[in-house]
Amino acid sequence: MSPPAQTAVVVEDDPDIRELIAASLGKKGLEVHVAESGREGLEMVAEVRPDLVTLDLGLPDLDGIEVCRRVREVSDAYIVMISARTDEIDRLMGLEIGADDYLTKPFSPRELQARVTAMFRRPRAAPEPSATAGAAAPGPQPVEAPEASAAGSETVSLGRLTVDLESRAVAVDGDEVELTRTEFDLLATMVRAPRRVWGRDVLMRTVWGDGWAADEHLVEVHVGNMRRKLSRAAGSASFIRTVRGVGYRMEEPGSV
Repeated sequence: MSPPAQTAVVVEDDPDIRELIAASLGKKGLEVHVAESGREGLEMVAEVRPDLVTLDLGLPDLDGIEVCRRVREVSDAYIVMISARTDEIDRLMGLEIGADDYLTKPFSPRELQARVTAMFRRPRAAPEPSATAGAAAPGPQPVEAPEASAAGSETVSLGRLTVDLESRAVAVDGDEVELTRTEFDLLATMVRAPRRVWGRDVLMRTVWGDGWAADEHLVEVHVGNMRRKLSRAAGSASFIRTVRGVGYRMEEPGSV
């Protein structure tokens, strides 16, 4: 028996763009449901429980950012925000509330398909133990011995920070920190080799996939959001240090 098809909800008020997105995702084998408004989209997400949501920023009823926030409260679906507005504030706000990626109109169907393919390569949620027995662990492997102490093969600790790679949970001093999927993927990549300086281009390829061409500013936005969340939880400096002109590396708050 073949596995069930992955599903997508397309929330877009422009009928031509809605049809374009639906057709593009359908060609990739997704079962596509469409909605013309934010409220209809929210109802459909609750009903369908999709793997992917494409969300127009300028909807006629609810603002796309508000829809994104509400979707993220009830679903771990990948979210791609789509808009004709290129203002930086739109990009920052969209990613801050849990969107995984952002496309500006006009865009090509191939670009959308490539981004969806890259996202689906990453784990959508923590697998059940029975499903992972004997399977290779997803994601990049450490390129050097971690400086952080490991509490079992699936949990990595760095001072007050604990990252459970299997359950995809993050805690500071035992208190859970809510991260988006992309933020967790970036953190998990870096914490596996905390002494390494991770270039933005390397993080882009590691998290988004080989051959993935996109603005490295996407990495900066996600890392910035993650850094703020960890800093608030720790009540001190961030666990992530910017290495000027190169990228990022992990550090314990207060260390030099």
